[in-house]
Amino acid sequence: MNKDAIINKLGSLPSSWVDFLEKNILDKIPAVQKEIEKQTNDLMEELDKTIRPYDGRYQKHVELPSKGVSYDEIRKQMREIVEEESQRWGGGYCSGTVYHGYQEHIDFMNEVYNINSQTNPLHSDLFPSIAKYEAEIVSMTANMLGAKDCADKVCGAVTSGGTESILMAIKTYRDYARKEKGITKPEMIIPITAHVAFNKAAEYLKIKLRRIPVDKNFQVDVKKLEKAINSNTIVIVGSAPQFPQGVVDSIPKLSKLAIKYNVGLHVDSCLGGFILPWIKKLGYNVPTFDFSLDGVTSISADTHKYGFAPKGTSVVLYRTEKLRSYQYFTYTEWPGGIYFSPTMAGSRSGALSAACWASLVSIGEEGFMNIAKNIMTAANTIKKGIDAIPELKILGEPFYNISFTTTNSEHNIFEILDFMGERHWNLNGLIRPNCIHICLTNAQTKEGVAERFVEDLKEAVEKVKNNKEKKSGGMAPVYGLASSMPLRGSVSTLLKKYMDALYRV
Repeated sequence: MNKDAIINKLGSLPSSWVDFLEKNILDKIPAVQKEIEKQTNDLMEELDKTIRPYDGRYQKHVELPSKGVSYDEIRKQMREIVEEESQRWGGGYCSGTVYHGYQEHIDFMNEVYNINSQTNPLHSDLFPSIAKYEAEIVSMTANMLGAKDCADKVCGAVTSGGTESILMAIKTYRDYARKEKGITKPEMIIPITAHVAFNKAAEYLKIKLRRIPVDKNFQVDVKKLEKAINSNTIVIVGSAPQFPQGVVDSIPKLSKLAIKYNVGLHVDSCLGGFILPWIKKLGYNVPTFDFSLDGVTSISADTHKYGFAPKGTSVVLYRTEKLRSYQYFTYTEWPGGIYFSPTMAGSRSGALSAACWASLVSIGEEGFMNIAKNIMTAANTIKKGIDAIPELKILGEPFYNISFTTTNSEHNIFEILDFMGERHWNLNGLIRPNCIHICLTNAQTKEGVAERFVEDLKEAVEKVKNNKEKKSGGMAPVYGLASSMPLRGSVSTLLKKYMDALYRV
């Protein structure tokens, strides 16, 4: 929007206000936009190099090759690339992303996938094995998450990932509220720390989104959330845990609100569903967040994270079959035949579901308990290490998903992030507040990894303290720009340019 358009929008304001805004703000907009555009283009040049490391090393295929490339040549190229890319996550340097990280389990998952590579759940008559696996995945997940202590018949479905689980849940609440309650202008209420998949669901499904701030402990402010509930509210949301600071929202309090106002309560436990129950059994003070709470009506839990299945599966659970029925899609008038599917996808890989089932049953409760114990040991080592560095502080009270920032604004947390990158660590830079985040996985339980992280972090802090010149390369400028840009549309433009670059040959 240009200056004249903005002035037209301000037509109802007193002329003295408009004059003040024009002189002090609007006249500066073109210069600000020009500077932001320059910074964006400079950053894209820097980022473009990082996403094209194979330029000049391997042949590019912008069109189908006139003659097919041999299997052996393709295998050779892919093995070289995988070997190179696995160095960081294989050594435990990566936050989240690859959750098991041990070769024996990876080889087993690949073997199971190969055995089932041609299966497709859409054709349940042809591949009833996948229906068996998925039904058991849902049942195992439900019983792990409080179904045994619930009077209702908890049920669910297997999806392609946490985003689809969340999209399916929100679609279900929208359709349920329209049919059962007559709500035609649906709204949902989420914490600002809730996963952005809820924002995506609101945009895709045309649902009004109300975002609630968090308290000093980074838990959703329950009192403010309650005030936002109205006659159009179809669902409220809590996280167990939320991604940014790894904190579990006060789900028991949200459960009481859900019952009081007769609204749905979705607990997003994509990041915690397959580890928090075991951490709780180990004696840690994990708040109750599952179906044992009467107000919890649905839960999302990612099997491809701490369930250690390959990427591409997740579970969405519902308190009742009636509620789940609003997730389903059916069409009876298509000339191609009667059509139905439980989730967004039609055809999908049954091999992923088979591998998910194989991961859960091969590890078992004892295995999950042992892994959780080892992850928490590594987490405690890292938390103690951060606490011992005066220039840093941990945000909130996380379990294994740890965010920390600087105690002194003179020390740029994103420069620390870059120095950690130079030590091969692949960590997450977060904003609001600016911080670094590491999500601990089984890969960090390897001997010496947690201790190496602490030592590298100490060195990174010392380098930033003693570095008099502002760092020009790396991701620090990107995160700094993203956190400080006054025009948030410019950040969105930067992200869209980045996605464009990913698809450029």
